[in-house]
Amino acid sequence: MSIIKKSDRALLSVRPSADLSERRSFLKAIGAAGAAVSAGALAPTAARAQNTSTSQGDVANTSISKGDAALLRFAAAAEIIESDIWLQYNELGGVQDAEVPTLASKLIPGYPSAPTGGNKAYIDALEQLDEDMPQYISDNTEDELSHEYFLNQYLAFRGAEMANLDRFRVLPSSQATGSNKRFGRLTNLTKLTVDTTWYTRYRSRTKNPDPPFNDTFPQAIPTLATGQHTAIPRTDADDTAQTGNFKFIQAIANTAGFHFAWIEQGGTSLYPKFAQRASKVEVLRILLSIGGTEICHFQTWHDKAGNAPQGTAVDPVTHVSVTFPDLNSPPSEDFQTNLIMPEPTVFLSRQFPPCSIIRPTDPRGAATGVVKALTDDGLFIGQSREFFELLNDLASDADAAQRGF
Repeated sequence: MSIIKKSDRALLSVRPSADLSERRSFLKAIGAAGAAVSAGALAPTAARAQNTSTSQGDVANTSISKGDAALLRFAAAAEIIESDIWLQYNELGGVQDAEVPTLASKLIPGYPSAPTGGNKAYIDALEQLDEDMPQYISDNTEDELSHEYFLNQYLAFRGAEMANLDRFRVLPSSQATGSNKRFGRLTNLTKLTVDTTWYTRYRSRTKNPDPPFNDTFPQAIPTLATGQHTAIPRTDADDTAQTGNFKFIQAIANTAGFHFAWIEQGGTSLYPKFAQRASKVEVLRILLSIGGTEICHFQTWHDKAGNAPQGTAVDPVTHVSVTFPDLNSPPSEDFQTNLIMPEPTVFLSRQFPPCSIIRPTDPRGAATGVVKALTDDGLFIGQSREFFELLNDLASDADAAQRGF
């Protein structure tokens, strides 16, 4: 199944398959060329490799299976994409200290090491959801950067190809105050179609999206799921536009609030899906350990999204309307804003009692599903065919991974 929207299919069509040797050379040229540290540079000395003291945290420089490498490589690519998203949010809405930009400048060629100063109107609007939003944004950004760096360094240490998407940082930046305006991006945060079914999915006591149930869920914010919406100010004009019954910048911040949780619910499911295919216990440990932080992120943003101020606004540029309703009226467990813990629901079979779980976790097509979801969200609008080919190849390799291979 193509991951490209029908409207973009002619421009961004993806090969259904690629010759294996061609794919490998393509991945090697793109994925490994920009890696910060080579496998050789990471390799321990012979003496250290022989003395793998667990108290010191040393590990032997042994190889991993192709399947495990493919899982971690796709996870690294996904984290690179997440980092690109969160860096844009952090520039405009995060804590304006040097911690995150300094780390990012060490990992991403040309990324400015100095804080931008942020966008006051955007930060003020985000703080309507929670006064600690800037700190949470910065912490989430730092976490994703640490994930991409660790995964790539681990792959290099095990002699496997790394993930690198630097050549695709070509999409335009926001031109609003607080953005690194001239730095190219992997993702587009100004034309999002945000799926908010994650909100009702985690509140359901009777449904599960995984087979054999394949249940569907209503949108929490139906107007976000249609049309294209910006989650960051595009220019300073967005900061002051008055449309609907509150300033447009509040609608942008509300959109971001629901998008934050959408991003992290994807990681919450991806890592347990991949863990079911891992062969090496150490790789399993990596997937479970990083996946746990994605759950922490999701839980935080899930809580904050429910605080979005009510109102309607019309985009002054696209004229698309968005409405944020009172989710507590009328009373319903499917929408109640303080029900942020996963409700017990059906799991594996209806013959078993309800259980509070991460959902979905079915491992089939996990990576391909992530690529499709990211594409449908509008994050890759403007990206090249080559970008989609690489992402599809990484996903195909990860989804082919099996235990013992």
